[in-house]
Amino acid sequence: MSSATAPLLSRRHFLSHTAGGLGGVALAWLMSREPVRAGITPAAGSARLPHFAPKAKRVVQIFCCGGVSHLDTFDYKPELERMHGKSLEGKGENLGFFGQPGKLMKSVYEFRRHGQSGSWVSSLFPHLAGCVDDLCFIHSMFAKSNNHTPATFQMNTGFALNGFPCMGAWLSYGLGTENENLPAFVVLPDPRGLPAGGSINWTAGFLPANHQGVPFRTNSREPIADLHTPARIAPADRTADLALLADMNREFAEEHPGDPTFAARLRAYELAARMQLSIPEATDLDGESDATKRLYGIGDEANKGFARNCLLARRLLERGVRFVQVINGGAFGSPRINWDGHENLKENHDTQAATMDRPVAALIQDLKQRGMLEDTLFVWSTEFGRSPATQGIDSPGRDHHPTAFTSFLAGAGVKPGHHYGTSDELGYFVGADKVTIPDFHATILHLLGLDHEKLTFYHNGINRRLTNVEGELIRGILA
Repeated sequence: MSSATAPLLSRRHFLSHTAGGLGGVALAWLMSREPVRAGITPAAGSARLPHFAPKAKRVVQIFCCGGVSHLDTFDYKPELERMHGKSLEGKGENLGFFGQPGKLMKSVYEFRRHGQSGSWVSSLFPHLAGCVDDLCFIHSMFAKSNNHTPATFQMNTGFALNGFPCMGAWLSYGLGTENENLPAFVVLPDPRGLPAGGSINWTAGFLPANHQGVPFRTNSREPIADLHTPARIAPADRTADLALLADMNREFAEEHPGDPTFAARLRAYELAARMQLSIPEATDLDGESDATKRLYGIGDEANKGFARNCLLARRLLERGVRFVQVINGGAFGSPRINWDGHENLKENHDTQAATMDRPVAALIQDLKQRGMLEDTLFVWSTEFGRSPATQGIDSPGRDHHPTAFTSFLAGAGVKPGHHYGTSDELGYFVGADKVTIPDFHATILHLLGLDHEKLTFYHNGINRRLTNVEGELIRGILA
C-alpha cells in the first residue's frame, strides 16, 4: 500500500504507541541499573546482588600502620606482669624483625575492665574503652610476615606479595556501587603520609581498573587533584574539549570493541566528571553541628587531622560509598609517624593513640546514634602485634610480632561485647581459635553476603579469589 493511501493513526493511538515506546526505553534503563547476581558480568557501575542475604551493606575499616601492641591495648596478661624482667624461654626462635631478644616486659599501661561485658582495655584508649559493649574482639589473629610492607599487603589483599587486588576492590567488583556519583571504594590516607607500600595497598590488581580505591588528598584543601576547571579555561572551551574527547573515545571504542582496559578507563573518566559535583558537597564539613565536631575532636592538633578523616568517612558511607578505608599512620619516619614502637613503646603509642582513640570512638558512636551501625560493618585492624619481650636488653621498645595480635569488629552481623580466641599466657602464640588473615577476609565477605569461594576472577588460567585457597568463616563471632 502506498504512503498516499495509508490510513493515518488517530491522535489517541499515536500517543498510546509513543508512551509505550518511551516506557520501554525507561524500563530498559532501569533494568540496566538493577542489581544482578554476583558472578555475572553487570552493566558498568550498577549494583549487584550478593550471593545470599547480607547483614552489612557497607564497610568502614580503620587500618593502623606499624603494628599496634596487643599487650598494651586489649590483651591483658597478668602472667606477663609476674614474669617482668625475666628471660623469655620455651617459645622457640625469636620472631622479631631485628632479632634482638631482650627481657620480658609487662604492659606500660594500667588495665581495667569496662562496660557490661567486662572487657579489659588499657589506659591508652579511654575513649574506645567506652565502646567495648559494641565491639567484637578477636585476640587470636595470626599473620605470615613480620615485615611491614608484606604484612600490610597481606592485611589488605590476602597476599604478602604485591599486585593482588585489595579487599575494597573485591567488594567493588562483587557488589558494585549504590551511588554512581561517588567511587565504590575510597581510601583516606593519614595526612602525615602513605602506608608502607603506598598506593599498591588499594590496587585493583588484575581486576578491572575501575575497582581500584580512590585516594583522597587528606593533606590538601582539594581532596581530588584537578577536580575544578582552571579559571583561565572558558566554559565554552571546556565544553568543546569534552565534545572532542567524546568523539575520540567513540571512535576508539568502535575500532577496539570489547577492550576491557579502555572501557574501565572510560568509566573512570565518566566518574571523574560526576565527582566534580559530588565531591565538594561530600567533603564539606561546614554543615556538621558543633556537637558532632566536638565529638570527633575536629580542630584538636593532637589527632593530626585524623579526626576529619573519620567524620568524612561517615559522610561518604551515608552517601552510598561501599567501602571506606581510613588509614592511621604513615610509613616509617623519624620520629615515627605510625605504631612502630621499636625504640620506646610508651612514647610511641602515647603519640599515636592521641591521633586515633577519640576520633575512632566518635565514629562508632556516631554511626550507632544515626542507626547506621545496624547495616555497617566496622573493622579495626593492624598488620601484626608486638613482642612480649623488649627489643634488646634494657630497652623500653618492642619488636614486631606476627604470631598473635588483636583486631576488632563492630556493627552488622557480629556479636557485640564479645571476645573470640586467645593468645597464650604471655601473648606470644595463639592459645585457642587461631584466625588467619584469609579467615578474617572470608568472614568480612560473608557479612556482606558474599561467599569467598564463589567470588572469583579468572586470571592467567586460575580462578583467583581474595582468600586464595584458604579461609574459614569465624562462626563464633557471627550474631
